[in-house]
Order: sequence, then structure tokens, then C-alpha cells
Amino acid sequence: MTPLHWKLVIDAADPHAQADFWAEALGYLVEDNSALIDRLLGLGHVTEADTVEAHGRRAWRNLVAVRHPDDPYQEETGIGLGRRLLFQRVPEAKTGKNRLHLDLHAPPGRRDAEVARLEARGASVLRHVEEPGGEWTVLADPEGNEFCVQ
Repeated sequence: MTPLHWKLVIDAADPHAQADFWAEALGYLVEDNSALIDRLLGLGHVTEADTVEAHGRRAWRNLVAVRHPDDPYQEETGIGLGRRLLFQRVPEAKTGKNRLHLDLHAPPGRRDAEVARLEARGASVLRHVEEPGGEWTVLADPEGNEFCVQ
């Protein structure tokens, strides 16, 4: 079997703000889909109402992805072919605990500094966990999605 390509999709009230937070948190790049959008606008497949300006370029209004800077991507579309998070606008707010979350691994001895860095960017600490198998801090991103820093 050929391995499948995948991305993690995260519902968001403000996909661009979430993408900016996670790009900074992970050291990722916000994808530049402007060439694809311009092509689709030119063909009449999408309208200006489907787009916004973000980071000085045309972007999709309701979705945006971040990708690892070392991973391949399609130059003609800007779409990453490796580690990606895609944020899509949804009308409903988050209502319960995540069933899936990210674990961020700080360098040895740097967990507290990493937690402080993420708090400065809009995350909030929910709790600190110490168990026989390890120790980590549970945080929430600006829209309340839980993640851990180990």
C-alpha cells in the first residue's frame, strides 16, 4: 500500500488568526495560495467574496493552512505536501473537550520557557500534569483548542 498524504483540519471562528498563532507556535509558514486564487478568479471559478487579503497577498476567506518550512509544496498552488494544519471557518463555537490534540515537544529543560512564549502569543495555561509516565503543561490556543507542551 502506498502511504496516504494527510493534513490535520481544525475548525475555527477566525482561520487566519489561528493560522498565524500556530505558524508562530510551531515555526511553520502560512501557505501562500495567491497564485491558485488568482488563476481561479481569472477563470471565473471563484469570486472576490471568496477571498481576503492576508499578509499582503490574496488568500481564501474561509480556510488557510500552515506547513513545515522544510517540507515540499506545489509551487503553482502553494499547497504543502507534508506536515500541515488547515484551519477552516465554521459557524459554531467549540463546545467540548478536544478528541484530538497536538503535543509540542520542547527541548530538554525548556518547557517552561516554551509555555511562556506561547502564552505571550495568546495561549492560556489550563493545568500542569505530573504522572509517573511524564510531565507536561496543558494549554489552550486563542480559540480554546487544547494542546500540550512536554
